[in-house]
This record gives sequence, C-alpha cells and structure tokens, in this order.
Amino acid sequence: MSSRSLNRIVLIGNLTRDPELKYTPTGTAVCTFGIATNRSWTTNDGQTKEDVQYHRIVAWQKLAELCGKILNKGRKVFVEGRMTYRTFTGKDGIQRTIAEIVLDDFIVFGDGRKMTENVQTTPTNEVATTKTEENKTESTKDETVNPDDIPF
Repeated sequence: MSSRSLNRIVLIGNLTRDPELKYTPTGTAVCTFGIATNRSWTTNDGQTKEDVQYHRIVAWQKLAELCGKILNKGRKVFVEGRMTYRTFTGKDGIQRTIAEIVLDDFIVFGDGRKMTENVQTTPTNEVATTKTEENKTESTKDETVNPDDIPF
C-alpha cells in the first residue's frame, strides 16, 4: 500500500501579464498567465536583498473563462493549485520540460477599478472557485480581506 502524499501550491503575488484565454479543438477553455512573488531579507551586514520568482499558472474550463474575464496585469491574486511538469519538443527539436501550477481556486485582491470596461465590477474583492457547486455560491459572497492580515 502506498503512503499518502500532497501536491498543493499556495501563492499570493501579482500578475506579470494579462491572461491568455484559448480553446482546445474540443472546445475546452484553457487560460494561462504568470504570477510574480517577491521576498526580501536583510543580510548579516545590514544590506537589504530582494528576490523575485515567476510562476506559470494554467486554468481549465469555467475557471479559465473566469480568469480571462476578471484578471489583468498587475492585479494582486491568491492562487491555489497543484504543481505539474510537462515535457515537449520545441520547434528547434530540443526536448524541454516546463513547470506549471494547475489552478484549483483563486481570490482577486483589490477593488476592481483596474478591470476592463466590459466586465462587471464589484466594490469589494472578487472570489472564484470551481471545487463544488455548493462552494461556488458560497465563495462569490463579498468578503473584505486585507492582505496585511494574512499570516504568510
């Protein structure tokens, strides 16, 4: 019997580019976008250092369509998903491996003023999820979340 394992990624960061929404030949929506996470620390000699990591995010089906509608470059977002690795052969014939986070859930921080004109805005944070139909109605309630209150 195999032991239990966990593949769960949780990030809070800013979108590095606008989401790219496409559809597979069978009509399944897929949306990709990037998130940057930052950290800073002070060295022993008192110098402040900063580091930025970039993450590739992939969303599927209705969650992909939702990402394409309400996300845009620069927005702060909480994402939750699982890490996957894909191997493919590039146009130059070289085999490459890419790491992606497959999105399960996300929360957009901010008041929505940066959203595009053709998308309905809300005065508080937008919340999206695809875990279950029950969660879908619960998670779309307006909740005020201050990013400074999050302990990580």
